[in-house]
Formats: sequence, C-alpha cells, structure tokens
Amino acid sequence: MEIEKAKAVIEAILFACGREVEAKELMAALELSEEDLITIIESMKQDYEEQNRGIEIIKVQNAFQLTTKKEYYEYIYPIFDKRSKPNLSTAALEVLSIIAYNPNITKAEIESIRGVNCDGTMYKLLEYNLIENVGKADLPGRPGMYSVTKDFLKMFGLTSLDELPELPRYKLDENRQIVIDDILEAPMPERDDEEKEEEQQEQKEEIKENE
Repeated sequence: MEIEKAKAVIEAILFACGREVEAKELMAALELSEEDLITIIESMKQDYEEQNRGIEIIKVQNAFQLTTKKEYYEYIYPIFDKRSKPNLSTAALEVLSIIAYNPNITKAEIESIRGVNCDGTMYKLLEYNLIENVGKADLPGRPGMYSVTKDFLKMFGLTSLDELPELPRYKLDENRQIVIDDILEAPMPERDDEEKEEEQQEQKEEIKENE
C-alpha cells in the first residue's frame, strides 16, 4: 500500500473510532509492520504540524488517537459539552500524584501517606475517570488497588507513566523525618482566593469524615 493511501486509511480509522486505537489493530488493518506504522504516523504528525491543522495524533501507551489541539479547547468546549469541566483541588492533585507514582496502591496506603481520610477525593477522581480499581491486593481483607487511567495520561499530555518527572531524592533524619536533598528553585505560583477557599472547604470535609 502506498504511503499516502496508508495515511488516509489511518486517519479514517482514527476519526471513525473516536478512541485510542491499539497499534496492533492498525498493523492488522493495513498489513504493516510496527516499524512502518510508526514511520507513517510520525510523517502524519509532521504533516499536521506543517499545515497548522486543528487536529493532531497523540500516543497513549501503545495506542494512537486523533484529537483536537489543546490550544483550541476554549473554542470547542462551549459548543461540544455543556458540563462543567473537571475542577481538581489541591487535595485531589495530591492523591492523583500519589497514585501516579505508586501504581496498584491501596486507599489505606494513600491515607497513610497523606494522614487524612480521602474517601471524597477518591470518589471524585473515579467519577472523572482519572483513576480506576485494578484488582485486589494480596493483603488481609483484600483491599482494592488503584492506578491512573489513560484519561490521566491524555489530560497531562503523557504517553506513559515513564514520562513523569523524577521525584526529589530524600533521606530520613535521626527522627525518621524526611529531609529533601534536591530543592526545587522555581517558586510556587500564587493560588487565587477561590482555589484557597475550595481547598480549605475540602480539608474541613475530609477532617469531618475522619472523625
């Protein structure tokens, strides 16, 4: 199959599916090797970029999806979806970060790290489909284990969890407290009053649930 026709077929498949399409599915449909498929898709990405198209192809783990470019979100969202967009509080981002860096972690382990109950936060992240239950841990009571989803990867522009930034190195002092060796030099951005108020409210709810 000639390259231009293969590009058209791949574009048609990705557009029609509207989801992540596994590389093996595309390889079977076009009878291509993985190396040839990757070469063609990379060429398509370059075409879209050079033509300043409003769409792009993203890779999520070992799958590909045709999506709109992030910079056009503000124009698309009001027309496409009237629901309120996900609003992640600081507490939700903390829990999400813990799960992303510790796949197959249990809720009890998350709460042990944070020191507070996280039922409400976990429910919100499950509702947004940013985390999922991936099975039962081989522990007393067989607690559920959680990992982040493909939606998490897409939301943060990651191909896989291997692209997560490295965490600062740490050690424990004589009091068994964490001592950070690598201090991030960049200052933290100021949070607006609305975000601070929401965080305080969520913390109050978590404390109330934990009583």
